Amino acid sequence: MRPDGLVTRAALRRKGGRAVLAAGLLALALGSLALGQEAAAPASDAKPGAAASRAARLADADEKAKAALAAKEPSAGGPSDDALLDPLAGIPPMNLWTLTVAGGPLMIPIGMFSVLVVALGIERAVALRRRAVLPRKLVAGLKAVSDREHGLDPREAARVCRAHPSAAANVIRVMLARARGSRVEMEQAAGEAAQREADRLSGGVRWLNLSAAVAPMLGLLGTVQGMIQAFYITSHLPVVANRAIYLAESIYVALVTTFGGLTVAIPAAILGHMFSGRILRLFRELDDLVPVLAGQLERHARGEPASGEPPAPPRAEPPPPPGEARSKYSTPTR
Repeated sequence: MRPDGLVTRAALRRKGGRAVLAAGLLALALGSLALGQEAAAPASDAKPGAAASRAARLADADEKAKAALAAKEPSAGGPSDDALLDPLAGIPPMNLWTLTVAGGPLMIPIGMFSVLVVALGIERAVALRRRAVLPRKLVAGLKAVSDREHGLDPREAARVCRAHPSAAANVIRVMLARARGSRVEMEQAAGEAAQREADRLSGGVRWLNLSAAVAPMLGLLGTVQGMIQAFYITSHLPVVANRAIYLAESIYVALVTTFGGLTVAIPAAILGHMFSGRILRLFRELDDLVPVLAGQLERHARGEPASGEPPAPPRAEPPPPPGEARSKYSTPTR
């Protein structure tokens, strides 16, 4: 059922075609009637100007027929010609704020999720920069202080880590604390520290993933609620009311919450996937760096004592007197 006053283009063409055909038939009928009257007139009544008068009437009938064919159908109290040709011309523009308010109370948590997504997107973009996770200057500094023959000095490595604070520097400092242990112990300590740093950096990303999952569900809940209300109102309208108009208006208002939820969820899902990939990529590079540093620290530990000084030669003890020489397995006498 179409709204009153709204005529489609196809209906307008059919209606205009019928009007033009009727006008043409009317003009032809008038012309035939004039010719019949002239033919029925007696010859005695013919005057010198009769032929000219008949030609004038025929020309007048022809002009009326052409005018009727070219004329448009008059609109009696209906919409204008422009409105009939373009039904969308009189529709007012959609107000986004009005739709948001009409979406209902569920638009409030969806709006809160939108603010959270924007804030976390900016914060994670700053926190997950390479300079804050695995700086290139840190890697270059560790390569500069490492020696192929003597390995990596833990004190120089700690100095480089202090100069470039980052998540990777925290992991390397934990590994330097186990520099006197075995290579397996150093790599295990570095792996545990890297896992802790990755969990810390992934905290904001988890909230983005939560927003991407919950926001469309809230929008769907609001739409289902609006549809229930729309059909309830439509079923209780009086018989003379235009149910299609009320139903259409209620449905497009109910769909606002789904639109809002998807508007929040799509950017949140994109940001969460992007930040998760960045964390995995940077920590994969850190995992490739840890075994190399562990091998250089182990090489340095084998060639230098814990105090950092060169090893002292063993001290020679003086031999015991000849009469006191005894075996270490002998028992003393009382």
